[in-house]
Amino acid sequence: MKSFLAAVKNGEKGFAIKNSLFLPFHCEIITIWIGKEMSMLSTPEQITDLCESGLLGIRTGDSYTNLVFRKWGNLAKELGHDKGHIILQAAEKGSDIFNSENLHYIRIGFHDHQKELSLEIIDNPLDL
Repeated sequence: MKSFLAAVKNGEKGFAIKNSLFLPFHCEIITIWIGKEMSMLSTPEQITDLCESGLLGIRTGDSYTNLVFRKWGNLAKELGHDKGHIILQAAEKGSDIFNSENLHYIRIGFHDHQKELSLEIIDNPLDL
């Protein structure tokens, strides 16, 4: 299993293909927030039902996690040029999710309309 803390620290990048994100790590996802950059007029959509097959698909490989956002079209186009981001609230795979010290926010950034994703650990998803 690949640690998301190590992947972020090592500067690893993910990539996007249309509505599908490939992340270079494994994790226990608690919630997902997706949306435009924060402002007084926009708030991110929070996804907490990770089992609903019509909304989100999750697949893992030996060294990656693939998230498919079925309700969205081209994520890089919609959120690129720093217009938006996706935030995962997650814990390392196998860690105690009930210990708040194990929970982290991972900001996934789309800097242009290309496939490459940036990854960053943040303290507060509402403080962007």
